[in-house]
Amino acid sequence: MASAVQSMRLCLRAASRSRRAAIPATIAPRPGLRIRPFSSTPIQQRPPAKNDDNELDEDLEDEYEDDDDFDPIEAQRQLRELRQDSSNEKAWQMHERAVNEINSTFVEAEKMRFPRKAANQFWGEDEEDPDMIVDESNDDAVDEEDIMSMAHAKFEEYREYREYARIAAWQMPLLSKLAVPFEPPTAQEPLRFRYTSYMGEFHPAEQKVVVEFCPKDLPLDEAQQQKIRKLLGPRWNPETDIAKMSCELFDHPAQNKRYLGNLVNKLVARAKDPTDMFEDIPLDTRHHTFKVKPKFPKEWRMTEERRQFLEDTREKALLLDKTKEEAGTLVDGEAKINLSFNPPRAAFKPEMAHVRVGHSLSSSLFRRQQPNVRR
Repeated sequence: MASAVQSMRLCLRAASRSRRAAIPATIAPRPGLRIRPFSSTPIQQRPPAKNDDNELDEDLEDEYEDDDDFDPIEAQRQLRELRQDSSNEKAWQMHERAVNEINSTFVEAEKMRFPRKAANQFWGEDEEDPDMIVDESNDDAVDEEDIMSMAHAKFEEYREYREYARIAAWQMPLLSKLAVPFEPPTAQEPLRFRYTSYMGEFHPAEQKVVVEFCPKDLPLDEAQQQKIRKLLGPRWNPETDIAKMSCELFDHPAQNKRYLGNLVNKLVARAKDPTDMFEDIPLDTRHHTFKVKPKFPKEWRMTEERRQFLEDTREKALLLDKTKEEAGTLVDGEAKINLSFNPPRAAFKPEMAHVRVGHSLSSSLFRRQQPNVRR
């Protein structure tokens, strides 16, 4: 009797609720089994946990307690009416209707809990990537009213221009207070160092330091200067008499500057060494290409004597042309050019009619006299 009451209780609960999915503890979905393509052992199912049934019963009891639509008094009254019915036809009809509704409810619950996966397509469009990071805040949604990324980059470039313009307008004039007047280097400062800066940006050539000096500015005599030129080799420019060396071995410009300073001191010490002055070694300048710069000839320069000579020559030429013009022997160059471009047309000589007729008759007689040759 208890089982009949329990079944009716489930039927009434399913009918009263509008197709609400409820999975009882006695029916649990069977987990899908993955078929292994190559295996020599039978498939084994994972045994259910001990507390699974208890947890399902507790959840079902909580649902029954929370359900306000179920009335036990009304259920007992309906059961008494069913018992009094002799034919019991209404009970069977109600039972079948409740069972069908419960089955449909279970089928819908199964579909909601285990949705059917779409077939794998060629490109795998419907497959989920577990490694993909999904932004749940929906920040990557496309705004149709927003501009493109290229336009944003252009605006960022204009913002940078405006920032530097503000710096040049408001902050650069304040640097005039820190200006120091230029003082040319003295004889005790023969070395000239040059640094490279990229306005705060990182660059691998930023630590490079270049030093330039002239051997004549160093405290050396003529023989020692010649010796240091030979020691410098291709770092010495024979045209400008300036030596140039650079260093970028270290990470900081100060370290490279210190290295160049020590190197110049060593060169000066070697040049002052009197043991070997390299007098038997000639000065090599093959590393430098001497560029010959064309100069304006001195003979072509305009002087007072040449200016007077040109004026006398022009006067003599004008007098000669005037004499030829009076004699009628002067050649008009413009008329000669026009004549060569527009030559006069030859006069047309008309041909007499009897000559044309005789020529035509003679040609026809000549054709008649020739024999017909067939090939």
